[in-house]
This record gives sequence, structure tokens and C-alpha cells, in this order.
Amino acid sequence: MIIVHGQFPILKEQQARAHKLMQEMAAASRLETGCVSYEFYAALTNPCKLLLFQEWESVEALQDHFETDHMEMFLTHLPEILAGEIVTRRYEVRHQKSASEEEEVFKDEREDARPETADPQPKIIH
Repeated sequence: MIIVHGQFPILKEQQARAHKLMQEMAAASRLETGCVSYEFYAALTNPCKLLLFQEWESVEALQDHFETDHMEMFLTHLPEILAGEIVTRRYEVRHQKSASEEEEVFKDEREDARPETADPQPKIIH
């Protein structure tokens, strides 16, 4: 799973327009294949800072998201409402096997002679 977190500083006089633009973007993005969630939130400490949280099934689904018409429209209008730089972070989340799951893998290997490799440690991608 891929998680994206973003921070958007919005011009005070553009708040209503920003909310509309981001509601439209979220609604369209949620319909995409591979989108688990897509939400914007206003920061409690600063209503002119909007936060974005997205979850995607895969890197490929996220990459496809960047190629959509609604993303192009969003990026076209975004500079008109911003009060500064956007900050984003991207994380990749992987399942890490528990000790009992590792034991089960070892047991399966002995019984079936099918080697399995353990998942590597979770990797964070920025």
C-alpha cells in the first residue's frame, strides 16, 4: 500500500475556492481503480492549511492517478489558490510477518520442500 500525505498552504481569500477544488479532486480520485482513500482536511491550528491523505493499492495505481484528466485540471488551478509551497511525503507500507507466521513458513518448507523467502523490512519512500 502507498500512503501520500500533503500540506497545502491556501490563500485566505481563496479558501472557499480551494475547498471546492479539493472536494472535486477527492471525489474523482476515489472512483479510480486502486484508490483506497483520498481526503483533504483543514488543519485545526491553521484553517488556511489543508492536509491531504491518500492511500493506494500500489505504486502503479498512484502513477495512473497522476495521468488522469482531473489531476491535470487540479494542477492547472492549484497555483491560483496557494500561499506557499506544497509539502508531500510518500510511504510504502508492507506486511511484516509475525514470529508465528515465520514458523508456519518454515513448517511449510519442510513439508512441501517449497522454499519461501521472508519479506524484507518495511521500506519508507519519500
